[in-house]
Amino acid sequence: MHTVVEQVTSRIKQRSAASRSAYLDQMKRAEEDGVHRAQLACGNLAHGFAACGAEDKNALKMMNAVNVGIISAYNDMLSAHQPFEHYPEQIRTAAREMGSVAQFAGGVPAMCDGVTQGQPGMELSLFSRDVIAMATAVGMSHNMFDAALYLGVCDKIVPGLLMGALRFGHLPTVFVPAGPMPSGLPNKEKAKIRQLYAEGKVDRDALLQCESDSYHSAGTCTFYGTANSNQMMVEMMGLHLPGSSFINPGQPMREALTKEATQQSIRLTAGNGRFTPMYEIVDEKAIVNATVALLATGGSTNHTMHLVAIARAAGIIIDWDDLSDLSSVVPLLARVYPNGQADINHFQAAGGVGFLVRQLLAGGFLHEDVMTIVGQGLSRYTQEPFMENGKLVWREGVTESMDETVLRPIDNPFSKDGGLKVLQGNLGRGVIKVSAVDEEHRIVEAPAIVFNDQDELAQAFKNGELEKDFIAVVRYQGPKAIGMPELHKLTPYLGTLQDKGFKVGLVTDGRMSGASGKVPAAIHVWPEANQGGALSQVKDGDMIRLDAINGTLTLLADDESWLERGLSAPDVSVDHHKGMGRELFLPMRRQVNCAEQGATIFDFAEIDG
Repeated sequence: MHTVVEQVTSRIKQRSAASRSAYLDQMKRAEEDGVHRAQLACGNLAHGFAACGAEDKNALKMMNAVNVGIISAYNDMLSAHQPFEHYPEQIRTAAREMGSVAQFAGGVPAMCDGVTQGQPGMELSLFSRDVIAMATAVGMSHNMFDAALYLGVCDKIVPGLLMGALRFGHLPTVFVPAGPMPSGLPNKEKAKIRQLYAEGKVDRDALLQCESDSYHSAGTCTFYGTANSNQMMVEMMGLHLPGSSFINPGQPMREALTKEATQQSIRLTAGNGRFTPMYEIVDEKAIVNATVALLATGGSTNHTMHLVAIARAAGIIIDWDDLSDLSSVVPLLARVYPNGQADINHFQAAGGVGFLVRQLLAGGFLHEDVMTIVGQGLSRYTQEPFMENGKLVWREGVTESMDETVLRPIDNPFSKDGGLKVLQGNLGRGVIKVSAVDEEHRIVEAPAIVFNDQDELAQAFKNGELEKDFIAVVRYQGPKAIGMPELHKLTPYLGTLQDKGFKVGLVTDGRMSGASGKVPAAIHVWPEANQGGALSQVKDGDMIRLDAINGTLTLLADDESWLERGLSAPDVSVDHHKGMGRELFLPMRRQVNCAEQGATIFDFAEIDG
């Protein structure tokens, strides 16, 4: 093992000793109750299987038959989740083949950041993760299930499902992906047309055609944002079947993998094989493995919050210093848009997760000695699935990259570090993704232009007011202020200005997309402006230095008197707290913690006691 990986893992274990022990005690107490529907009174149980057919009903009356609970994020508006429509019937059929039963336990909300980007609904996006965790708990709380299958793909959905599932960590658990859509319009062309539209050089019809050619069918968006980062990390945690993350929807192998995931969850129950509850799989080493995979592939910055929240749901305490220290040594092995021009299908064709695992294990960056849903040892994930005479089989994956412009071996990385940095200074503490930022743009020193709303920046661009060097400070975007929306709509404007030769950067207490790109952006800055953070006292013209090489974020001043300016905060409630359901989320805005603690409403330390 690499020394730094060992050191980070060790300190996470030490830091988490009490909370992890409390979590495990809770899970083991739940496990000791045995088959859970056996604890139900006859009236409760009758309600639980009243709608089942005779075969399933008879099986459920026998307490030694396995009942698999299904939690799904299906809806037919989201391309990534639309394929899940027919999964429940496939799962029920696969369970019956093993003399077991599967019941649809509940659905969870699934919103699309692509649809809500720059719209009022985006202010519910981050909070939807915690709602999903609670909805997961509601579905599983009927206490009817011996194992669980979780169906989800996209941004907040998988983190929310993981957080909810971990509170039922005493159950064997398998996550079931749906796969990415086939490749559409090349990413370089898409980015070009977006910028031309921002400059007013092409019309809306051209932009809509571009977007439609990019996002054109069922399946996950093909860029490497939060959705595909989710799939990468869940597989690296050992909760997916090996090689299952990036198989396109509608393929025979996709259905075969869904069947196998169902039957594997049954094999993990006590009466059918080696009992393997989720709490044995998701431990400190699994969290480190997921983090390493995220860094080695230039994944989504949203996971600097989601990983923290997921880990805490399992009694594991991580922070940004852990991520930053790992990033300083984990090599970047993949270039997938926006960290390159290839998409996730190209990554899969070049060798995919199996090749990545093989290389990271060889370099000592992953813990091999972990439990997974297919048994002990992460080396099982160097294999990939194939269809052989109509049957699903696993073979060893490729030992050499099929395309080194997309995926590289450990001895020839794209860079020696993972491209994620923690920034700290008198403006607060935040993170920056630099894997897609050219080296000449990684330090920006320029006067601030302050915006209290992302639409103000868009209007200033359209008015021609930003044709100069500057750092945009977009504040009052934090979780307590307005729910921490993504500010991805700003990327074309800032990217256009950078392409014109201006030195530009972004500092915000909001989020950028999981597809954060070429413009240096200090994001998730806390304390947020709404809570009296230093960003609240910045004025136009203040000189700011954003240094992604040395990890600093500083307002350059002779003294600290600028912190006492007493600038008043705008009343964001007027435009951001009502309409589109936002008024219902007031309790969450009041309760949510800071970005480095996961930007979650849950205090797991208090929960586990």
